[in-house]
Amino acid sequence: MLLTPEHIEQHPTQPLETPHYAGFWVRLKAALIDSVLILLVIGPILTVLYGAQYWDRGTPLVQGAWDIILNYIFPAIAVVVFWLYKSATPGKIFMHLSIVDAKTGQKPTTKQFIGRYAAYYVSILPLGAGLIWVAFDPKKQAWHDKLAGTLVLFTPINQEK
Repeated sequence: MLLTPEHIEQHPTQPLETPHYAGFWVRLKAALIDSVLILLVIGPILTVLYGAQYWDRGTPLVQGAWDIILNYIFPAIAVVVFWLYKSATPGKIFMHLSIVDAKTGQKPTTKQFIGRYAAYYVSILPLGAGLIWVAFDPKKQAWHDKLAGTLVLFTPINQEK
């Protein structure tokens, strides 16, 4: 019951039977939206805690415990919580995307979501090759999707969570 962008324009309430996989560019847009939102939340806090010099290039990579909490732990928790409740981050919601279990098409388990987040590092570390893989994969799966057994699909407008 998934829609292509063209079908949404022509028949906004009629679902299709075949899945419409989310490709590289739409997923990149969703990731950029999420990154901006995270920066809008943590940027001012980091500036208050560490001063404007926090943003200088010559500063150490990690400046303290709050730096680690706000840059790594908070985003991880926020992303997994959004996945658990909405099967998408705000960027994916805005782009009408949803994460589903690759075998059932249903909402993934908590274990899959946590594994998916951890597997992002596998996708990112080899120069982002696991993220770019979406452009070449028939089901548009990144390496973290393959490892977690998930897909990112276009969500029908009338079925968004």
